[in-house]
Amino acid sequence: MARIVLASRNKGKIRELHELLAESGIAAEVLSLADFPELPEIEEDGATFQENAMKKATIVTAATGLITLADDSGLEVDVLGGQPGVMSARFAGLHGNDRANNALLLDKLQGLAESHRTARFRCAIAIAAPDGMIETCDGFCEGVIGFAPKGEGGFGYDPLFFIPEQGMTMAELPEGTKNRISHRAKAMQQAIAILPGFLRDYSDTAHNT
Repeated sequence: MARIVLASRNKGKIRELHELLAESGIAAEVLSLADFPELPEIEEDGATFQENAMKKATIVTAATGLITLADDSGLEVDVLGGQPGVMSARFAGLHGNDRANNALLLDKLQGLAESHRTARFRCAIAIAAPDGMIETCDGFCEGVIGFAPKGEGGFGYDPLFFIPEQGMTMAELPEGTKNRISHRAKAMQQAIAILPGFLRDYSDTAHNT
């Protein structure tokens, strides 16, 4: 069976991507960076989500010899000029401190009416193979930043990201709904259409070498 590496150590992100791949019916063993503890952290120093995703996918596929799927995603708030953007996970300074990141975001938007709190989640996914083949996909989800966290699901800014069409935050959405409408789900829908070609081409290349 083919193997795919998800280039992440974020448990919430790995769970979402794993579920989306499982639902697609793609026959592959799915690994993550937790299965490769010897790999160092990859600095996400790109100017865009796409640059970071491509960097992670390229480094991990070269190190593991396996097809790699990497994503970079984050929140863009219009009134903040697109911040926190690629700095979403370390908005408050410490990488992955969701509570601090959410608190800082609420502080920056303090006093602003709902009409000035528009935002979107954006996701870029890169798929890379050891032979140098690479493709990218993008997805986004529009919403509004709430005035207080709501919901126990998800991670990151999900409790603050209110989706008017759903009448609830991303953290309140049923898992099945989130896996259909989220920025990551939309990017993954494109990636899932591409992956079989990667698996077939890489299998043929490996077989013929």
